[in-house]
Amino acid sequence: MDTLVINTGSSSIKYQFINMPSGKVLCSGLVERISEETGTITHRKHSNGDRSEVVFEEQIPNHEVGMKRVATLLTSNEYGVISDTSDVKLVGHRVVLGGEKFRKTAIITPEAKESIDKLSIIAPLHNPPNLTGIHVAEQIFPGAVQVGVFDTSFHHTIPDYAFRYAIPEYFYTEHGIRAYGYHGTSHQYVTNRAAKMLNKPVEDVNLITIHLGNGASIAAIKNGKSIDTSLGMTPISGLVMGTRVGDIDPGVLIYMEESLGLSTREIKKILNKESGLRGLTGKNDMRFIEKEYAKSNPHAVLALNVSAYRIKKYIGAYIAVIGKVDAIIFTAGIGENSILMRKLVTEGLSHLGIDIDTGLNTEKSKDERDISLGDAKIKTFVIPTNEEFEIARQAYVVYKEEVVK
Repeated sequence: MDTLVINTGSSSIKYQFINMPSGKVLCSGLVERISEETGTITHRKHSNGDRSEVVFEEQIPNHEVGMKRVATLLTSNEYGVISDTSDVKLVGHRVVLGGEKFRKTAIITPEAKESIDKLSIIAPLHNPPNLTGIHVAEQIFPGAVQVGVFDTSFHHTIPDYAFRYAIPEYFYTEHGIRAYGYHGTSHQYVTNRAAKMLNKPVEDVNLITIHLGNGASIAAIKNGKSIDTSLGMTPISGLVMGTRVGDIDPGVLIYMEESLGLSTREIKKILNKESGLRGLTGKNDMRFIEKEYAKSNPHAVLALNVSAYRIKKYIGAYIAVIGKVDAIIFTAGIGENSILMRKLVTEGLSHLGIDIDTGLNTEKSKDERDISLGDAKIKTFVIPTNEEFEIARQAYVVYKEEVVK
């Protein structure tokens, strides 16, 4: 079954049209810089091992306009792979936060949309555009089954002593305040791929998976299941991110409000959009920061050292809670492509059994690969994430189980 996967981000739309269960990609694309002065649409058509690409630059004022442009490309004579939108029978959507309600992938119903909307207060940068993607897809592909794949679902195996905060009980029981974790689709995908690389059943692998992109998180995987992760109730905590702060003493926020006179709205903006790498360097483009690091720019040096140090602390903590670890995984844009970040994170960890081969680390490749020294006790893998395939896989499974009975 051909499955359309829609991954709607805060300022972008990734999409793939995938034949399931073969996993063959028929077309793919990315809508970027939504709501900026000039946006970009990159559309690729895959055929018999070849890939043709076309790029459009135009203003994309909102996600609805972006989604409609995607539909136009899918059905166009020149670039499309279907003759009509009615040919789409299954759409899988990435939804960032499912809360406690969505512990697994689910068919989208009116009640589900209402729940996703209510959870937007916790994930304001992500759930609203995710929901927009669902609404527009329902209009454009009215005959398709819409399925939500929730980033938080993979982390529902985390035990209560790891996801609970030490605050009064009623905040959890009445308001659902707890750690949920995010990037679960990516962590699940690379967990499955790492099991194959290790030649082990997934239920036998113990991993530390590190998703490093503009958003970042690290997860502890024991026996193939998530037992802890750095992102909490919201996608702010944990590692240093492109524009998000990561871990911070909550007393700092109280000080900002009481002593500096900042409003809640101002603090929220600072934590989500003005912190992380951007807060330390003025930029959140890792390529720019790495160039400045090479010039010994003190802001860039500090930013990358802070980022690497934070990751190292989590690696140490997760080795403690997992026990024997088979491998650590670098994935997502920075994890897959930044030679420097992998070097900074892993150097000095040989006492923990983590050693990478400098030559293997500097080789540029789009493939899954082992970059560890041959005698390293803990393997270090680079595994390109494929959230779209994982979304298609989970959507297809639900479709087969609940629609085609």
